[in-house]
Amino acid sequence: MSHRTARRHAALLTALLAILWGLISAPPAATAAPHTAAAGTFRNPLNTGPDPFVTTWNGTYYLTTTQGDSIRMWRSNSLGTLLDADPVTVWTDTDGSRNQHIWAPEFYRFGNRWYLYYTADDGVDDHHRLYVLESDRDDPAGPYHFKSRLTPPNHTADFAIDPGILEHNGRLYLAYSGINQYQHNGLNIAPMSNPYTVSGNAVAINAAGGCQEVREGPEFLYRNGRTWMTYSTCDTGKPDYQVWMMSLPSAADPLVPGNWTQHSGAVFSRADDHGVYGPGHHAFFRSPDGKEDWIVYHAKSTSVNTYSNRTTRAQKITWNADGSPNLGRPLAMGATQDLPSGDPGAGTYWINDDNRSSGDGSVSYTGTWNSGTGCATQCFWSDDHWSDRAGNAATFSFTGTRIALLSVRDTGNGIAALSIDGGPEQRVDFYGAIRTGETLQYLSPRLASGRHTLRVRVTGEHNAQSGASFVSVDRAEVYTR
Repeated sequence: MSHRTARRHAALLTALLAILWGLISAPPAATAAPHTAAAGTFRNPLNTGPDPFVTTWNGTYYLTTTQGDSIRMWRSNSLGTLLDADPVTVWTDTDGSRNQHIWAPEFYRFGNRWYLYYTADDGVDDHHRLYVLESDRDDPAGPYHFKSRLTPPNHTADFAIDPGILEHNGRLYLAYSGINQYQHNGLNIAPMSNPYTVSGNAVAINAAGGCQEVREGPEFLYRNGRTWMTYSTCDTGKPDYQVWMMSLPSAADPLVPGNWTQHSGAVFSRADDHGVYGPGHHAFFRSPDGKEDWIVYHAKSTSVNTYSNRTTRAQKITWNADGSPNLGRPLAMGATQDLPSGDPGAGTYWINDDNRSSGDGSVSYTGTWNSGTGCATQCFWSDDHWSDRAGNAATFSFTGTRIALLSVRDTGNGIAALSIDGGPEQRVDFYGAIRTGETLQYLSPRLASGRHTLRVRVTGEHNAQSGASFVSVDRAEVYTR
């Protein structure tokens, strides 16, 4: 019996045998974590937006990503259910000078207040400037009020994005990407007298990188007597967008550029064999129990130069024997990972298009569907089903409270009609101007805990830009609480 046939048969066994099988099977790009329906694992993506920032506080994960017209925050008691969380809008602005192109929010706690740093403009990219909000109470989700603009005296009228906070020897510093003698988007560091006041000129850091044009998104790790500054290089639309690193001794002045030591080569970059391109604009967070360090970042599932398809992902990092951080290699989108230490558990499981599942889930097909492994790293377990025949349907049966459908978007994809438990259909367009893998196509409404179905019906229709009407079925992610 072939390995594939054995797995297909396993999906038909009892729930107990399915769990036992999950203990010894894993997607090709996964970690060594058990693949059972247990609550101790998760899969990316965490969010469909770029430029992520995550903090854990009082047993809750808080996430922001770039939304453009506002600042939204997602909260969850497990990393694995952030995609399932409903966003809270924590900031909008009526000031026309700073209410557009709102990018890269980050938030930090100083004293008993939270400070939310971001960049925005008036609709002109070169008018991007840095701003900070202050919370009204001790809560990362606000509410917030506008506090101030952050302006180093020597860069009062200059383009600036990606604010981050460096905490060094009891002092605060503003790190950001902006105009300097090295790049239009170069690294700059300025002193602060408090969380909302820049108190001196910015100094430029001549940081190396895989491309000349960009040094952005500075982030910091503190360990082993050094401060580690990581940053992204190359244009974020490129598949070669990547992370580089410099370090600073604990007693050294960060405003002296010569005190920073350059690490040779990228420390986090594209992994073509995992279908991961352009990983960067990252941040770091600790596990809920403080025992592990994690990276959150955006990446794409296409090698095309594009600003679309940047989704938020996370994975654990380690430390090298010389005391430097080891960011590892980006994992495949659907790789099953252990949740962070101290995470109470997501209660999620997957259903693959070939009827394998790590929980109480299955999928069946009506009509004749194509299937195979042609989508390779762009698909979960490297396989999917697809059809353009009107009336053909795929029906997911699952036990849970919500289901997410992820699959390929492509230039030849069409429109599907989706329904929960035989209810009204919702039309969903699977077309994409660029082919991308494991794209979130649909997130169901919240459901009562129990047994449900999701029916994906091929309509045979497509929009004017698409060349055909195919609908792709790849992975479903089920949430059980």
